[in-house]
Amino acid sequence: QAHLVESGGGLVQPGGSLRLSCAASGSIFRVNAMGWYRQAPGKDRELVATITSGPTTNYADSVKGRFTISADNAQNTVYLQMNSLKPEDTAVYYCHVRFDNGLGTWGQGTQDTVSS
Repeated sequence: QAHLVESGGGLVQPGGSLRLSCAASGSIFRVNAMGWYRQAPGKDRELVATITSGPTTNYADSVKGRFTISADNAQNTVYLQMNSLKPEDTAVYYCHVRFDNGLGTWGQGTQDTVSS
């Protein structure tokens, strides 16, 4: 059974940076897509960025030019480098991994707070 472990969240001042990581393990199937989503209080979960084999990346308009998604395919690990953080980036960030069998798994979530 697939298992994801996230790390790297925390509290940062506006304009600061955070780097999230998410490592997948336990599945016999190959990872074919990874991504980050976030959910702010009172709002729906939204896509932040995804990366597929190629690699092909996709970003929400709100984070383009500030966030960078990358992956270490050998380690089944996905990263999210977040720069120039704004208070509106405050949310719980969730990692999602999709495997070749078509099934996906969510991470436990990590709280990122941008505040002075």
